[in-house]
Amino acid sequence: MVWRILLCLFAGYGFGCISTGYIVGKINHVDIREYGSGNIGTTNTLRTLGKKAGAITYLGDVLKAMVPMLVARLVIFKGLPYAELLGLYVGLGVAVGHNFPFWLHFKGGKGIAVTSGVMAAHDPLAIPLYLISFIISVAVTKYVSVGSLVIVTLFPIWIAVMDHGKPYFIHTLIVSVVFTALAFLRHKQNIIRLKNGNENKIGQKVTVTK
Repeated sequence: MVWRILLCLFAGYGFGCISTGYIVGKINHVDIREYGSGNIGTTNTLRTLGKKAGAITYLGDVLKAMVPMLVARLVIFKGLPYAELLGLYVGLGVAVGHNFPFWLHFKGGKGIAVTSGVMAAHDPLAIPLYLISFIISVAVTKYVSVGSLVIVTLFPIWIAVMDHGKPYFIHTLIVSVVFTALAFLRHKQNIIRLKNGNENKIGQKVTVTK
């Protein structure tokens, strides 16, 4: 099992290094890392290049997690009692690759779009809960970072409730907690700004000079 986990992490990392936001920025003749928060994720792309670029970035980051996860679970490791767990490890590798891409000197995104893809692939039934929670959190607070942290917190809670009794339940729960911890780690500066009251609110734009 260990070698399969390592294989999934390594393969996932490769997919994660497909930095959608950076690529979208380059297509628009912009290095997204030089604007706004300097992040290559969806939120900074949206603020810097607009809704279309933000949507493409989000979709790309979601798919680069969902597709390899589902292929691993439903094709490569189909029939194994821990195939679902291996799919999660692929997703974890994608999140790490997205956050720390080697070809961008390990400076990537914060992994929320990727993690949302992982959560959707793991259990599509949870999508309405995640979506509604995100919308309400952002609508009430006006902070995307708050909505992001709310949904990643719900991930292990959902697994604790819905996956209880499944094979390798504790192992799966631990991996989901790692996703949440990684997201909070990557949002450290956002949390500090939230405490200080100077976090960027939804709708704020970034001026781009080409």
